[in-house]
Amino acid sequence: MRDRSIEESRRSHAAITLREALTAATSFLTESEGLREYAARDAELLLLHHLRIDRSRIFSDPNRVLTEEEQSLFWESISRRAASEPIQYITGTQEFYGLAFEVTPAVLIPRPETELLVEAALKLLPRDQPLRIADIGTGSGAIAVAIAHHLPQARVTALDLSPEALSVARRNAEANHVADRIDFLHSDLLAAVTGQGFDAILSNPPYIPTTDLAKLHPQVRDHEPHTALFAGPTGLDLYARLIPQAYEALSPGGLLALEFGYGQQDAIRDLLADWKDLSFLHDLQHIPRTALARR
Repeated sequence: MRDRSIEESRRSHAAITLREALTAATSFLTESEGLREYAARDAELLLLHHLRIDRSRIFSDPNRVLTEEEQSLFWESISRRAASEPIQYITGTQEFYGLAFEVTPAVLIPRPETELLVEAALKLLPRDQPLRIADIGTGSGAIAVAIAHHLPQARVTALDLSPEALSVARRNAEANHVADRIDFLHSDLLAAVTGQGFDAILSNPPYIPTTDLAKLHPQVRDHEPHTALFAGPTGLDLYARLIPQAYEALSPGGLLALEFGYGQQDAIRDLLADWKDLSFLHDLQHIPRTALARR
């Protein structure tokens, strides 16, 4: 089994155990340099996903034989992973701030860096007061849903230019039982709500320079939506539009929280020169990642 290719395994439907499936899939993924480091982890995650079993079953029952259908689904997912498709798109799920989210190729995969923005906002916003909050470029709805979940008196407006992304975000709001407090609007940044007095505006906008396209890992470059990744040659095009709009849409003293990319802190500082209480937070790699400011 170790020397048999994935395609041969899929065609043969020969009996294969949990242990053999993991060994073969890990070996196959290891052939790709970009996937080698996490080949064993990815093979295990995909096997657990398709078999709907707990990780302990791999150790307690390693000789359990996969059904023909289980084999077919598993090999298909391994082939997709070998083509650098993100695990989250294959399984259709990603955890964010302790909540489960559906993800599709229509939305950016929520990342730990964005949890920093949510955590900072929750520390600065009162839990026991009615608040009006906007999430710009909501994508999967990760920020909007997490905020609504943890601020039970808040009303959130989630805006996105992509109708497909808004559909995913709505489903995530429903699945996490906060859909009754989130309004979803098709909008280019804040165009659909100009002039409204929000208590906070949060956003993880596209910020990767288009000049960095070739440098990205294939699983990002070839699979995640470019409209959610890139923002002009410097990556700052959206901030130059969003920050002035946010100033007009916030109430006096309202909070603006923005995620930004590597090397962009000075430019963000300049764009927020007329704001109060400007501060920056670093991610787990000690990279400046989140800007906080008051109108």
